[in-house]
Amino acid sequence: MTDEKKKDIETVSSDLKKSEKKESPSLKKDQIDKNENLVENKKLSEENSNINNKKAATDNNNADAQNSNNKNVINKQVEQVEKISANEKVSENKNQVNKEQNKDTPAENRKILKKSVQKKKDVKTDSIKDDSNEKKKNVEPESDNGDLVEKLVSINRVAKVVKGGRRFSFAALVVVGDGNGMVGHGKGKAKEVPEAIKKATDEAKNNMIRVPLRQGRTLHHDIYGRYDSGKVYLRSAPSGTGVIAGGPMRAVFEALGIQDIVAKSVGTSNPHNMVRATFQALKEASSPKIIAIRRGLKINEITKRRKSDKEVSDAKN
Repeated sequence: MTDEKKKDIETVSSDLKKSEKKESPSLKKDQIDKNENLVENKKLSEENSNINNKKAATDNNNADAQNSNNKNVINKQVEQVEKISANEKVSENKNQVNKEQNKDTPAENRKILKKSVQKKKDVKTDSIKDDSNEKKKNVEPESDNGDLVEKLVSINRVAKVVKGGRRFSFAALVVVGDGNGMVGHGKGKAKEVPEAIKKATDEAKNNMIRVPLRQGRTLHHDIYGRYDSGKVYLRSAPSGTGVIAGGPMRAVFEALGIQDIVAKSVGTSNPHNMVRATFQALKEASSPKIIAIRRGLKINEITKRRKSDKEVSDAKN
């Protein structure tokens, strides 16, 4: 039995030696891998530290640049404040000098200066009025270059309902005349007010009509006009009566150049219907010459029954 035990011990020892020889190279490989990992970690840490240092340097440079820019802005603001204060001081000095001069000048001189300034203004306004009156007298009704009177009768905001909602726009009603027997009206629509007024004035200029006037101030005879539910009665009037009319009708008569008239509207107060009714009435106006031609008579035979302005005034008194 001892021999067998010895043999077993020897076999076990030989197996252990073989196992140690086999395990030794694997252990060496593990150590080599660990060393390589350590080296790589060191390199990465060094690179990260370099990157952080560079970032810190760039941040410092940016901060320095911002500080310099802020300093420049502050300096500019200080300069502006100094300039403003200097200008205020100069203006204060000027005001003080003017006050001292006014104190030195007596009150009578001040009154004289004020009167002279007022006289100059009055002369200017009188010259402007004379020029405007001359222009009105020299207006040719058929000329396109003459001064036209534009009257804005009404302006409304209207809406168009579509699938996505409502679209708003403006509608303008304008009356245009030359103040000497020519008048027209027009309607314009646009998204903005000035464009709507421009369209309406253009349409009114294209739709102008001539109305015969008596002595350039009133109608020759009484007229009645109607458009839809708007009714208008127009009556000629003696001189000095004035324009007795309201709303849109007044704008039509002022643009036409009528100075004496009595008008009344019945029914609707819609400005569009009222303006169209007045135009329907004005289209029916005729002069004695036209009536004489229609009837085959002389003008004197038609106008002999007409009362003069003096007779009308005497009858009133």
